[in-house]
Amino acid sequence: MAMADGADLFLSLPDDAFSLIAAHLGHPRHLLALSLSSRRLYQPLLSSPSAWLSLASSNTSSISPSHLHSWHSLASLSYPSLCRFLFTVSRLLSLWAHQNPELGNLVFPIWGFVSLVFVRIIPQEVSKNLAFSPVMEIHCDVDGAPSLFFLHGEAGTIHAGSIFSVIPSDPTVLLLEANFSRNSSLNPSLFSKLAFGDRRRLLDFLSSKSAMKLPSELESAPIFPRSDDDFDILSRRREALISMYKAIRGGVIDCAIVESSQCCSSLSHNRSFDGDGKRKKLSSYVKDGIKQLIGRSISSSSNTNGENKHLPLHEFLKTGSGDFIGLSIRAIHTRLTSYRAWPNMHENRFALYKLHLNGPEPNREFSGLWGGSFGWPPSLPGQDKPGKALFLLLLSYEESDKGLILVGTKVLEGTHYVLHPNGSSMFIANMEEPSTDVFPWEMEISVNCGFTGEGISSGYGFRYPGSKPGSLFSLRNGLLAFVWRESKAVLTLERIDLSEMVAKGEQVPALPAVSNFTYLTKSYSNVFMGFQSNLSGTSSPR
Repeated sequence: MAMADGADLFLSLPDDAFSLIAAHLGHPRHLLALSLSSRRLYQPLLSSPSAWLSLASSNTSSISPSHLHSWHSLASLSYPSLCRFLFTVSRLLSLWAHQNPELGNLVFPIWGFVSLVFVRIIPQEVSKNLAFSPVMEIHCDVDGAPSLFFLHGEAGTIHAGSIFSVIPSDPTVLLLEANFSRNSSLNPSLFSKLAFGDRRRLLDFLSSKSAMKLPSELESAPIFPRSDDDFDILSRRREALISMYKAIRGGVIDCAIVESSQCCSSLSHNRSFDGDGKRKKLSSYVKDGIKQLIGRSISSSSNTNGENKHLPLHEFLKTGSGDFIGLSIRAIHTRLTSYRAWPNMHENRFALYKLHLNGPEPNREFSGLWGGSFGWPPSLPGQDKPGKALFLLLLSYEESDKGLILVGTKVLEGTHYVLHPNGSSMFIANMEEPSTDVFPWEMEISVNCGFTGEGISSGYGFRYPGSKPGSLFSLRNGLLAFVWRESKAVLTLERIDLSEMVAKGEQVPALPAVSNFTYLTKSYSNVFMGFQSNLSGTSSPR
């Protein structure tokens, strides 16, 4: 008699029980291992929609089973392939940011069609529709690998690239680089050893050679589904993107073409440029000379990021001799130092840095992303309030010598000209010290509790803001309000769902491709000002 392998038991289970087991397995490889344990289980498990949908939904709650079913049917991809894609790119579901421009450079990923779409939240006034611009898309290939990369640029252009290396389990930095397509064994950090001017020109050159334009009938197609009616046109848009991607071989070009181009001419050209790509003034050379004479380092981090000894561009290209080169995104895990939940960032790297977005927890119920504005009565996201600057704050808890504190880190400011640096602490509240202050408008609304704290104020120049005493109040309607004690200025906030706001928002044009990924030029005003009337016109929030 043949020994029973338990397959009959699994195959006899109802779909609900089978889905529950699949959900508890936790990872696609565990479900695949189960399918390989018996010949009779292999095909039923691989072709079971309920098992794979349950597994995917249990780990990526931000995407619905109905959307996954549409992905499967319209893109002709197997459920195991879809699960592989979901589990890999879901590691990127977080907030991403860069220091410049100072009004805010906040990038947020949202599920597209068999893709993860990254959009930038634009500094703007409080309005019914949140304005955003497309940054990039990561698409799934036939095997479920997130290998197709598309960078958005100005005038509706889309630039082809690839995902370099495996996405780590906890990525903290996303890098836009140039990498070789065949010789993947080359050190991927070689690109970072190029001088800033060489990196910039190489990325600009490769983006110009990988530019694509969707057919006219698809130019206005959405980049993510706003409703189930969008899946048909999204499917056709994906087919067009992949067809164009293949036609230009993923945007890669022969290294010899790059070497013979103007990109490699005047190799000393980069020496006359500063970190923002602008030509240095004579005073800059004098300052650099003085720094060297007195033994000061131009950058405290130069020894760690390889900026002190640059690799010449022609030598970089020779390492890939006979190879092809193209744009790529590389996700890496590196330990980031931070202050008050804001990472310390390199100002001359084409990078986006992860912001940890934690949800509410016991005794830390205010964690998460909040939005609002200055003034009373409050003007909140989703309302149409011209003239009211929208502020987005990331609220997080920290242990200090005073006990548990709540920090409100500014990640977006909708004023016309920035008041405080990106990543500033708009307020800090001591959650173990009840406030004795009275909420100025307590006759209009009930107050749950209040905590003593300090709110941001003018300090020693732009970079070093000061603080003044105030109180954080938790209101009965779910709002938070920080009130500066002396001025009675009030910043009122409500918890927001960025996915929902983006899905209902308004898309605006993108910047040129490389700047659209990371805007490195120092800017204290809204670089998106001309695209939409409600983006920003508020000179002061108070």
